[in-house]
Amino acid sequence: LFKELQFEHSYPFCWRCDTPLIYYARSSWFIKMTKVRDQLLKNNASVNWMPPTIGTGRMGNFLENVIDWGISRERYWGTPLPIWVCQDCGKVHVIGSREELRTLGGLDKDIELHRPYIDNVTFKCECGGTMKRTPEVLDCWFDSGSMPFAQLHYPFENKELFEKCFPADFICEAVDQTRGWFYTLLAISTLLFDKPAFKNCIVLGHVNDKDGIKMSKHKGNVVDPWSVLDKQGADAVRWYFYSNSSPWLPSRFSEETVSEVQRKFIGTLWNTYAFYVLYAEIDKFNPYNYDIKDCKLSLMDRWILSEINTLIEFIDKNLAEYKITECAREIQNFTDNLSNWYVRRCRERYWASDMTEDKISAFKTLHYVLVNLAKVCAPFIPFVSEMIYQNLVYGLNKNEKKSVHLCDYPVCDKSMIDENLEKDMNFALRVCALGRTCRSSANIKNRQPLSKVMIKSSVYPKSSETYEIIKGELNVKICEEIKDDSDFIGYEIKPQLKTIGPRYGKLLGAIREYLSNKADCKKIVSEISSGKSHKVEICGSEVEFTADDLLIFPKSAEGYSAESEGDMTVVLDTKLNDGLIEEGIAREIVSKIQNMRKDAGFEVTDHICIYIKAEDKIKKVLENNPSIKKDVLCDKLIYSDNPSGYIAEWDIDGKIIIGVEKI
Repeated sequence: LFKELQFEHSYPFCWRCDTPLIYYARSSWFIKMTKVRDQLLKNNASVNWMPPTIGTGRMGNFLENVIDWGISRERYWGTPLPIWVCQDCGKVHVIGSREELRTLGGLDKDIELHRPYIDNVTFKCECGGTMKRTPEVLDCWFDSGSMPFAQLHYPFENKELFEKCFPADFICEAVDQTRGWFYTLLAISTLLFDKPAFKNCIVLGHVNDKDGIKMSKHKGNVVDPWSVLDKQGADAVRWYFYSNSSPWLPSRFSEETVSEVQRKFIGTLWNTYAFYVLYAEIDKFNPYNYDIKDCKLSLMDRWILSEINTLIEFIDKNLAEYKITECAREIQNFTDNLSNWYVRRCRERYWASDMTEDKISAFKTLHYVLVNLAKVCAPFIPFVSEMIYQNLVYGLNKNEKKSVHLCDYPVCDKSMIDENLEKDMNFALRVCALGRTCRSSANIKNRQPLSKVMIKSSVYPKSSETYEIIKGELNVKICEEIKDDSDFIGYEIKPQLKTIGPRYGKLLGAIREYLSNKADCKKIVSEISSGKSHKVEICGSEVEFTADDLLIFPKSAEGYSAESEGDMTVVLDTKLNDGLIEEGIAREIVSKIQNMRKDAGFEVTDHICIYIKAEDKIKKVLENNPSIKKDVLCDKLIYSDNPSGYIAEWDIDGKIIIGVEKI
């Protein structure tokens, strides 16, 4: 193979160093890359570069101006150049194989051809002179670029294996290898095979410190990887790099950033898994005794099963295209919805005292999702995925694969995907997010029931069950679709000084007065929203406002709380009557008792006796709401001036003292 390369003898100069140098010419060997410039450009264009700008820019520009490759080195990092030169006539002979050198040099076949043995190997030239090896060693990057075939000793053996493996599906290294390893791979494969050595190349950006400064030893800003690995674990570090940004962008690495992604994703995943294990162990539930196809699935079950299969389809497609960050973020979004929407909305199903069909469906659905999620996550977080798999799969069924990493990657079950259901649930998620913001703006707790939520949207759900979920999540009695939200939303408008000032400086006071007290704010917002301007005469001068000239602040009408995003507006009726207030108090009592159970160290299955010292209005709430006792597993409720057990004092529409005691 060496004989196929184009060599040229020349005299190079050193080009870069951080310390002073003495420059002088040295005899060197070059590979004539300028001769194959067009082939290099053609092959480079066939590579899927990620990002594409590296292929067309940093790499493409380099190849446009390619120079011949000086491969001689005096010492270090390389192997002896297989070039012999006649001491008489100057003829060059390139050794193509070990066998050829053994034949020409008369070496014993058992002698290894390491440098100490071949330095003094000579043989006769055709002119009768002596052929002697050049003293240079080979550029170590030539070794790296030769890796695809050298590792298999091709073409002397493993021809079929080489042809099967070449070119590689993908390579991955830092951006500074663009004109290093990436180039030498491309250069040698172009010279020998006229094709690139790799089909895809993921280019990695540099890892910077928390301030965005490139890490280096002499700057003293290097993060000791073991300090992070020992504390947060390898999976958290891996996940940080997958999800933080696209691989080719520089990243800011610190212990704090790894902790954040660990909390947001791995912590959420683990807590969801722990929730399932807790209640499955309480009920001795074995998922392998049931078939999910036989379960009577709820709307929430069917939704999360559709979502996990949609996720599998998305990840499989995007991993095939090496879109790592997109996959990681989609997995993280799914896990957040699994924990903070599906499990939270369904948790009471796992608390049922009997193993009902609904409870079986809830257990079986969550088990199915967690197992498939562990398989999806296995390449990303191999250790956490393995722990989940061992406990939920192999620990229960020895007929399954011994490890998640021995399983096939999950395949999407299209029969479980319901696109309309996913759209409906996304509608519910958007409504509830805005609804919670409405509550926060109005300073009304989530546990306080409200009479109504009104929704304006360009698209509404196909299933009426969606509204039942919204009512339960937002704790409202009625969901109503509206076409006009103008009765519930007003606006406060102020001038944008940086644009209004230079044009209408003398009129600024009058403009403020007009926008505050005289303007029809709804009309102005309507005009601006439709892309028009608003024109008005102020103090005898025509003034024109565009979207850039105004600061618009939505505000809710009295008795309502409204929030908008895109094409959707959600309005909560915040007016309270006696019935709603009483129901809110009941929910507050349940919340406080549940907290006390936890603080007292009770198990979730423990039944309790409750002692209460409170005013008559709280006693009335307890009597009117028997569900309170059921929700907290209370078998006995005692009114007492001296509560016993684990005691706490609360302010729930007045002072109340509660004592809880395990029965």
